[in-house]
Amino acid sequence: MSIPRPRALAALSLLALVAGASFGARAAAIYPIDRAEMLAGARFDFRVDFAGITPQSEVTVTVNGEPYDAVLGARGRYVGEEPDSTDADKNQPFSNLRVPGVALKPGRYEVKATTRDGESATATWTVYAPAAKPKAKNVILFIGDGMTVANRTAARILSKGIVQGKYTGRLSFDDFPYTALIGTSSVDSIATDSANSMSAYTTGHKGSVNGLGVYASKSIDPLDHPKVETIGELVKRLSRKSVGVVTDAEVEDATPAGIFVHTRQRREYLSIVDQFLASGVDVLMGGGSVSFVPKSTPLRVPLAAADAYKRRSDERDVIADFAARGYTTPRTADELAAAAAAPGTRRLLGLFHEGNLDGALDRHVLKAGTVEQFPQQPDLTQMTRDALTVLSRNPDGFVLLVEAGSIDKFSHRLDGERSVYDTVLLSNAVQVAKDWAATRNDTLIIVTPDHTHPMSLIGDIDENISADEARDQVGTYAKAKFPTYPKPNADGYPENVLATRHLDIVYGAHPDFYDTYSPKTDGPFEPTECTKRDPKDAAKCLVYGANPKYANLPRAQLRVGNLPHAEEHGVHAVDDGVLSATGPGAEQFHGFMENTEVFKAMVTALGLGARPPR
Repeated sequence: MSIPRPRALAALSLLALVAGASFGARAAAIYPIDRAEMLAGARFDFRVDFAGITPQSEVTVTVNGEPYDAVLGARGRYVGEEPDSTDADKNQPFSNLRVPGVALKPGRYEVKATTRDGESATATWTVYAPAAKPKAKNVILFIGDGMTVANRTAARILSKGIVQGKYTGRLSFDDFPYTALIGTSSVDSIATDSANSMSAYTTGHKGSVNGLGVYASKSIDPLDHPKVETIGELVKRLSRKSVGVVTDAEVEDATPAGIFVHTRQRREYLSIVDQFLASGVDVLMGGGSVSFVPKSTPLRVPLAAADAYKRRSDERDVIADFAARGYTTPRTADELAAAAAAPGTRRLLGLFHEGNLDGALDRHVLKAGTVEQFPQQPDLTQMTRDALTVLSRNPDGFVLLVEAGSIDKFSHRLDGERSVYDTVLLSNAVQVAKDWAATRNDTLIIVTPDHTHPMSLIGDIDENISADEARDQVGTYAKAKFPTYPKPNADGYPENVLATRHLDIVYGAHPDFYDTYSPKTDGPFEPTECTKRDPKDAAKCLVYGANPKYANLPRAQLRVGNLPHAEEHGVHAVDDGVLSATGPGAEQFHGFMENTEVFKAMVTALGLGARPPR
């Protein structure tokens, strides 16, 4: 869904100011929010939601003391009555003022909104412009979804080894010269999800949990919320550069969708597919074909009831729609290699799994998960390499997102070993980009989580120790010896994860589960099962209990959860993420930064918005 043409540059500032303010007891809301920082010329929707029905004649909105339309260059549309989506006021009518697709010149703006009955709100925005001369031709943004410091430490131990306290090697991004701590909290919560945290990276605006490219307003329709222009849209509108998206998750998932998509609900998979089709994305690779193929298409892996929203309800073939627009559409690793090597390939849609691709441990070592059903899945490293091959055919450059999504997905499952193996996979993919950029000085490479997990390494587990309980095999402090994983293979993966001394990876937030103190070699961990469903809605689980599948294993110990009973999996942490960067523009990353500042650094490096907005 594209953002309309700007009415006027100044309009942007007005909108932003109003957005952040609140209206006394009646709590009206203004979007964009207070203290928003925006790129000059970037488009956004200005909107004010009032708490109840308010006649337009009783509303006054100004920007820097002038009537808003004098600054924005256009009168907004006033909606006198529409139903409210919020839980407390469901279906209670409210009024709002909307001005779509505005943009502003650099400066500071103060927006005020008042009503005749005494409501008032103010907000202040800062609109910035990068230096006129771009520093980088290309930007490659790697997202280690949910990656913590513990992920990096454990991946270094497994893939490089450690002797007498010194590592024998480093991850590919350990030597990046610039580092920053990244704050991840959202507008409505200190604990973010992948949707609004990625949206902060791609728009420069703080959002709300589950939202992509929008401010969460009172509207019921998930597609009818104030939009903010994404970096993908900016690149397509203001430059001739290409845009690529690579993930080992479903391409409709929150992180990859954040490059182009606008929706209040990240679960709107079918709308996200349509928005990708309309976006002009040049390379799109990952899983998630279930949302692209006709409903009559047989599935290789049954779709869980909770994932029914991903399945099409019609016979439309969206892969064919992409092909009709000039996309090459490989479905296997071999087809991808051939497509990328073909000199004429400029646009590519690669869908290699119905859902998420299998993780590195299952694919490269155990051959578990769904590897048997999808034996020709490309590795994240291959997808990165082939994406660079295709995108670099554009002499004007590109922006590429690469997500290692399973780091997060396995941490949700409390499956530490799989999460760590996928961190090694991320390091391998970053090495591909480093090698590609090594002979050039025009590419900014960023490696960062979108959020973190409460994951820690506390020592080792020594299975040679005889003990009545596995917990007494845990070594801490001086008893925490070096793991005995076999020497990793050429890709950095130990080919036997069942070392007699292995890492003790723990999670600080979890539901009830059986801790087996050992890696799961028969497939990804399934820590819980539903033990009580809502009598009014059988699809809704009220209580998750420990999965009895693991109860009788020799080492199993019940861990009583510390999360609400309705939580099926582990949850995200509020901890800062650690970002590493190299290349032109990387010097912008230092100290503590809000996640919205990552967007600012990328557009500044690219010189986007340097031209005065029209």
